Amino acid sequence: MIWNKFRLTTTTEAVDLVSGLLAELGIDGIEVEDNVQLSEEDKKKMFIDILPELPEDDGTAYVIFYMSQDMDKAETIEKLKAGLEEMKDFVNVGSMFIEESVTEDKDWINNWKQYFKPFAVDDILIKPTWEKADTKDYGMVLDIDPGTSFGTGKHETTQLCIRQLRKYVKDGMKVLDVGCGSGILSIISKMSGADSVTGIDVDGNAVTASVENAHVNGIDDITFYPGNIIDDKEIQDKTGYACYDIVVANILADIIIPLSAEIPVHMKKGALFITSGIINTKEKDVVDAIEKNSALEVKEITRQGDWVSVTAVRV
Repeated sequence: MIWNKFRLTTTTEAVDLVSGLLAELGIDGIEVEDNVQLSEEDKKKMFIDILPELPEDDGTAYVIFYMSQDMDKAETIEKLKAGLEEMKDFVNVGSMFIEESVTEDKDWINNWKQYFKPFAVDDILIKPTWEKADTKDYGMVLDIDPGTSFGTGKHETTQLCIRQLRKYVKDGMKVLDVGCGSGILSIISKMSGADSVTGIDVDGNAVTASVENAHVNGIDDITFYPGNIIDDKEIQDKTGYACYDIVVANILADIIIPLSAEIPVHMKKGALFITSGIINTKEKDVVDAIEKNSALEVKEITRQGDWVSVTAVRV
């Protein structure tokens, strides 16, 4: 389907009012582009490897909206401009310049799937649930549909964690996966012999994806919780204390640093804390944070590309 696409130049203070006006005109979905700086709370919710560096916020915002071919474009734009003129009396609406183009309707939610193909991490074949592959040469086969969560397994940080888990997980161990994403590390831990696995993530969508991926791989006894173990006492209590042989966290350096202060109380003496999601420029910050904690001692550092995994032992 072909859509008329419009990009309205306005201001950050007027975005909510403009959005409401568009809704009144029968336009439901919009996109907003601006340079509003991320709050600390926003940063904690980011599920990407490097937090974006935004240019200085000058107050400009762009509202992008779409009209189907059967909508009366001229009438709708005329009403929009009239509404913006009325707003000018009590809010700065900016230049109100409207750019127009045409775009094709696509399944953006699933479009990325064409780029996710089966691949191997040593003896493990990781494949999307919607594709078939020759599995005979692999010791482990994992079917994954990451959904909207982070974690196909192809990123260097995930591979670093996978290799550490394959190296250290033994039969009967208890594993905690912090920031479980698609559940890939939880599932591999279970397949590698762990007796008990718990996964937690601040994103409820990630927990849903993890449960579904575990089920697809024939595993229904991994416990997944939504929540933040760093500062949520309920999640800390649910997770349990002094009981884990391995804790794995493939998140971000800026989250691993405060996490390293909380996580030792959940680990057995001699347990391992496997971390990644650490860009090489942040390696020293993570190592310093771990070394400042008398309950942890750096055991091993591994690297792949620009990414780092730090494994520490609970002393």
